[in-house]
Amino acid sequence: MNEHTLKGDWNQLKGSVKQKWADLTDDDLTHIEGDRDKLVGRVQERYGRSKEDAQREVDDWRQSNNY
Repeated sequence: MNEHTLKGDWNQLKGSVKQKWADLTDDDLTHIEGDRDKLVGRVQERYGRSKEDAQREVDDWRQSNNY
């Protein structure tokens, strides 16, 4: 999956993101707009993860959900 696909399917993915990272607010999800780097940044910020851990977590989520 490329970044364009993630952005195109973002409205459908929001529910899955919210299940995985419940601390993300609706405003966070609106700001992220399907951008992987923004999602990584918000996960890093909200959960106190290192950048590498947040990237790995987001990539694992994408892979497990076929996104």
